[in-house]
Amino acid sequence: MTSELISRIVTFLVFVVVQALVLNHIHLYGVATPLIYVYFVLLFRRNHPKWAILLWSFFLGLCIDVFSNTPGVAAASMTLIALFQPYILEAFIPRDSEDNLKPGMATLGISKFITYTVIMVFLYTLAFFSLEAFNFFNWMQWLLCIGSSTLLTVVLILVIENLRRQ
Repeated sequence: MTSELISRIVTFLVFVVVQALVLNHIHLYGVATPLIYVYFVLLFRRNHPKWAILLWSFFLGLCIDVFSNTPGVAAASMTLIALFQPYILEAFIPRDSEDNLKPGMATLGISKFITYTVIMVFLYTLAFFSLEAFNFFNWMQWLLCIGSSTLLTVVLILVIENLRRQ
């Protein structure tokens, strides 16, 4: 086993445990829930195989579903953003950069990384809360959940990225 695989497995387990034991119990004002495990998908390297990104993301979503009692919602949403991740990342990477580039504030730059993070987290929360609600009867609550969870998750990801960078 390579060190990158071991690191990915440890990161996977940490995100599942932190989300299941701590973050699933935080609902700021009844609408904002931190969904920090989305950061796992953001960290895949530039030329990582697309099938591997899909599998890792699906299994992470499945583990979150098991502990969060959201049958299939997180797995479907994680698989969706894993499908888009290589293409969205490619839009923010300079053409002359290395093939094995790992996304982060140091490699993409602060503004590009923030934009990349906001897009990916917004796509995830849009899919997650749309599947969870499965109707648009209470559309103001739906919009509040998407906006506030996106904001809270992006702030947490940026804090973690900043701490990881130092």
